[in-house]
Amino acid sequence: MRLHGKVALITGAGTGIGAATARRFAAEGARVFLTGRRRALLERVAEEVEKASDGTAGGGPPAAFAADMGDTRQARAAVAACLERFGRLDVLVANAGGHGGEAVADTGDASWQEALHANLNTCFVTCREALPSLIDAGGAIVVVSSIAGLAAAPAISGYVTTKHALIGLTRSIARDYGPAGVRANCLCPGWVVTPMADAEMDVLAERDGITRDDAYSLVTKDVPLRRPATPEEIAAICLFLACPESAIMTGAVVVADGGATAVDLPTLPFA
Repeated sequence: MRLHGKVALITGAGTGIGAATARRFAAEGARVFLTGRRRALLERVAEEVEKASDGTAGGGPPAAFAADMGDTRQARAAVAACLERFGRLDVLVANAGGHGGEAVADTGDASWQEALHANLNTCFVTCREALPSLIDAGGAIVVVSSIAGLAAAPAISGYVTTKHALIGLTRSIARDYGPAGVRANCLCPGWVVTPMADAEMDVLAERDGITRDDAYSLVTKDVPLRRPATPEEIAAICLFLACPESAIMTGAVVVADGGATAVDLPTLPFA
């Protein structure tokens, strides 16, 4: 019950890491407010959370609010709805994101703007609108970036750029609002088994004539733990960063990638 009595707003809560985080937070006593662009997915997760808690966790029924959190008007309405429903806001998990175009020379203006909106604007606008309430509560922000925020993957320049920018945004919030009692930390997962990653694995599977599971094995063959993460494993780290156990941490970048970024790429031929 590490979040007993706390209210958490989670973006991108309809699938993957966001949905797993909603379930874990509710199990730890939080009241969860789920946001995302697809209402049906949010409502399904809300139903799952409510059935799983059965009133025993103390979190109370979750709320689902469909919104594009990169749009100021919609994000402001979502935060207002959360406050109206629960009366406070203690934790923000800024998890929403998307794909990010092609290599720079191949990225058109529309694709670039889409990457900025999905990955960076959504986090920035949500944090800005939530900060007054988080200051009141002495709350915590968990920004979900990616190891693409630490190193470049091929031909997704918008995604790589915006995921790097999320680290700077997190540090800026930590620097400016730490004196007001707000903590902000950034989580950088590697491959996680989510619908978005499944779609990428399916591209590899079709190209190489293999299964989706084989594709996950292929992309993690040089990762020390030799596997992707589950959404539940990433949700557990979100929980740690949101709860009092990490009270001294702010401005930190936490990497959860099975050891991928510990590998010295030029030495792979010696393995």
